[in-house]
Amino acid sequence: MKKILLAVLIVFFAIPVYSQNGMHVPLEFQKAFAKSTRSTDGNPGTNYWQNHSEYKIDAELSTATRTLKGHETITYYNESPDTLKYLLVRLYQDINKPENSKDWDYSKESFTDGVKINLIKINGAELDISKNTERSGTNLKIKQSLNPNEKIELHFDWSFEIPKGPSPRMGRYDSTTYMIAYWYPQMAVYDDIDGWDNVNYTGQVEFYNDFSNYDVNINIDNPNCIVWATGQLQNPEDIFTVKYYGLYILKSEGKITSFINAENKSERILADKNKITWHYKADYVPDFAFSLSDHYFWDFTDLQVEPNRFVRINAAYNPASEGFNQVCGIAKDAIKYLSTELPGVPFPYPSMTAFNGSGGMEFPMMVNDSKNEKHSSDVYLTSHEISHTYFPFYMGTNERKYAWMDEGWAVYLPQEFQTKNSDSVDSRERIVKRYLDYAGTLFDVPIMVQSYQLKSPSYRVAAYQKAACTYDILKDILGKDLFTKCLKEYIKRWNGKHPTPYDFFNTFKNVSDQNLDWFFNPWYFEFGYPDLGISEVKIENGRLKIIVEKIGNYPVPIYIKIKYVGNDETDEFYESTKAWSNGITRITFDKQMYGKVDYISLGNKYIPDINTDNNIFYLNK
Repeated sequence: MKKILLAVLIVFFAIPVYSQNGMHVPLEFQKAFAKSTRSTDGNPGTNYWQNHSEYKIDAELSTATRTLKGHETITYYNESPDTLKYLLVRLYQDINKPENSKDWDYSKESFTDGVKINLIKINGAELDISKNTERSGTNLKIKQSLNPNEKIELHFDWSFEIPKGPSPRMGRYDSTTYMIAYWYPQMAVYDDIDGWDNVNYTGQVEFYNDFSNYDVNINIDNPNCIVWATGQLQNPEDIFTVKYYGLYILKSEGKITSFINAENKSERILADKNKITWHYKADYVPDFAFSLSDHYFWDFTDLQVEPNRFVRINAAYNPASEGFNQVCGIAKDAIKYLSTELPGVPFPYPSMTAFNGSGGMEFPMMVNDSKNEKHSSDVYLTSHEISHTYFPFYMGTNERKYAWMDEGWAVYLPQEFQTKNSDSVDSRERIVKRYLDYAGTLFDVPIMVQSYQLKSPSYRVAAYQKAACTYDILKDILGKDLFTKCLKEYIKRWNGKHPTPYDFFNTFKNVSDQNLDWFFNPWYFEFGYPDLGISEVKIENGRLKIIVEKIGNYPVPIYIKIKYVGNDETDEFYESTKAWSNGITRITFDKQMYGKVDYISLGNKYIPDINTDNNIFYLNK
């Protein structure tokens, strides 16, 4: 009888959720609303919960053999109301096994044997690995139950070979220069939507991690290597000589300190020891990464983001990387912009290091960036990767399923900063152009399609360009001040938690006190494209009547310019995307004429429109 009653209650609460939102709500989310782990107003539910871990890791990296080994203890806390029937651990480096799935072609030099697990202990007792574990893809399933509100201690002794060839998001760049990421056995996320996150790591999709505490000791076989990492260095007095320890702890207060440069790199900076242990701690972060080199230059500065709180900003780079000596300053300015302008939330972490490795990749308090030929590219890459601090690190989004919830924001948030600091690149215009390269084609799928099911270019279009365009249009609908208010409230409600798309949708609707389904539905759930056109122009009694038609199903702003014959003056006017909110597809604009009209044009470089052939109407032919 109790089971029947529960089912009835779930159905009873699920129906209003579906109809109230006015957009498709999958069953997983309906159940979350019914259980009050999520709220239909966008707040965490009264029964919201999430699990977490504490990591203690002793890591040793051999540059001679390219081997990383570790002794690791995880204390995992089950905060859920569920009895976990098994535990799921991620072994990211198993992606390098030849037989495992990959999103890109691999060279033979990049293949390895993956992670070697030498020992597992559960609460101090050794586990029979052959009988009590299963490995599939990059996941390790441990046959061990865990009751609600209980914790368990897992110990791993493990090692893996760092690939000779290219490796996603990490790797060896020369004999003593490495970026180490996706490197330690990590607890998968168990949440209120999916239970265990069983998605394998295949290279393209990135983060979905719980917020945890890290206590990490790192030893390198080369005692001349400097280690930069997530968190804060706990033992600088043991690491540096007296002179450089004094320089390291001195706050620069906005000025760039050239800690290691061409003039002093021959000096002894590190303590004269055969073995140096770098001890880092980071609290309540979703991941940990570190990098190292024995010949990189190092700049740093300290930026005040709140009263009595500074951020230590580092740039570590190859002396041959021209332009990277500007990156510390770019990073400082980007963090200031993000803290004060958009999103206007003080940078949440105590440090940030831009490491000169390859590509462009973010980690908590670390980014891995290649060198660039242009200053504008350094500005774009640095600010984009640092913007990820907010999404998905401060906001623990599931990037594996909804990459647009972090990549889209990392594209959108720094656009004005990038344009202001790049002489010739209009970042906002560039994103619109890149979206229009694929808009409406077979590669353009609804944003809500789960990211791990997509391949590029569909993945990149949905996660990056299209998503950034939707945020820009949403700001147009709400206005800058209300949009910023909604964004800040969304961050306030969900930082340190796991927001889903519906928490985003519902928060913006709740805070703005507007029904935005007419916008969210087409842009996030439907196949389609943006296309406006001038369908008709009439002159009646000295007035101009312009009929604009919404041909595509994606609503966008309306910008019209009227050009008159014989002079350079134009009459321009603008209507927000909100003009389409009532479901109409044609709007008539009645305008006073100030002379003989030459032509009328529709749209501008910031408004996505797949067909501009119907955007101009000549009256003087």
